[in-house]
Amino acid sequence: MTSIHSERLAASAAAAKSAGIDAMLITPGADLRYLIGYDALPLERLTCLILTANGEATLLVPLLEQPAAAASGAGNTVTIATHGETDNAFAMATQIATDALGATPDTVAVADRMWAEQVLRFRELLPRAEQTTAGTVLRPIRMRKRPDEVDALRRAGQAIDRVHQRVGEWLRPGRTEAEVGRDIADAILAEGHTAVNFVIVGSGPNGASPHHALSDRVIDEGDPVVIDIGGTMADGYCSDCTRTYIAGGAAPADFADYYAVLLEAQQASCNSVRPGVTAQSVDAAARDVIAAAGYGELFIHRTGHGIGLEEHEDPYIVAGNDIELAPGMCFSIEPGIYSTGRHGARIEDIVVVTEDGVERLDTIDRELVVLGA
Repeated sequence: MTSIHSERLAASAAAAKSAGIDAMLITPGADLRYLIGYDALPLERLTCLILTANGEATLLVPLLEQPAAAASGAGNTVTIATHGETDNAFAMATQIATDALGATPDTVAVADRMWAEQVLRFRELLPRAEQTTAGTVLRPIRMRKRPDEVDALRRAGQAIDRVHQRVGEWLRPGRTEAEVGRDIADAILAEGHTAVNFVIVGSGPNGASPHHALSDRVIDEGDPVVIDIGGTMADGYCSDCTRTYIAGGAAPADFADYYAVLLEAQQASCNSVRPGVTAQSVDAAARDVIAAAGYGELFIHRTGHGIGLEEHEDPYIVAGNDIELAPGMCFSIEPGIYSTGRHGARIEDIVVVTEDGVERLDTIDRELVVLGA
């Protein structure tokens, strides 16, 4: 992966220079892993990649983290420097940037997820430097996935699809959401993920809460159940897929009616994806179908979010986002309809924009699944 990370560093340095940014300060998180392949622990001790507009890159790490940084392979693409327990790591980082540039930086971009206390420490040391966020440079680069990244997301999608295919083993009346959720979490790991990012089992009225997690509610016969699950694979790329089930018995009549609308909306949104259309038009493709059927007020969130090394990243598929889609962009399409106090439904796939259209990375059936029927 060394050549890939070298290319990413060079592209990011060039983009920073074009944006008038002298140096980027990248602390642990998805940006750091993207740039140099190091999944660093976020600690109170400073870990920071100093990347200057002239392409110089140094990773400053606590001395006790140097073995982990070296094992990640980061030393193949950047210089690794260390600081001890009594060193002023923030002063060292600013000096590294100054030495690389030959002058104190005038504009510094800090990682979007940098802790506030770290931002303030750098501000104290560079009081005359303008601060901005590194995302202004890195988001456009990270949004367009390379083929190897799409392959990683495809593998993640296949792994989470296999979990959904097994839901009938665990979801049945008489069990609690928490019991079902524990089984699903075990399966997420068994199917190749290294971390469980979230498990939502929203039964009956809990299905009307889009971000409901788990509870001790006992699942009743005929309950609609929203199951939204995702995890992180060993390479750092994420999965995210939602399907809606009926836990035995027949679906409530009004639920079956709006599920049919939801299925049509999700298909329409997927069909609208191609290079050159806007993110907001993909949102509108789903929203218009739901609104025309009289359920517009029950679709209460955006249609989708980007995905990659983070579960939620750019581009966001939402009204007002006029960014034009381009090949390699990956995001969810997940319209939902939520009847407060009664039940809800959501259908979610991860898709990638291709040269002439779209590919779904989640491929399992989207029809309403009636278990035990």
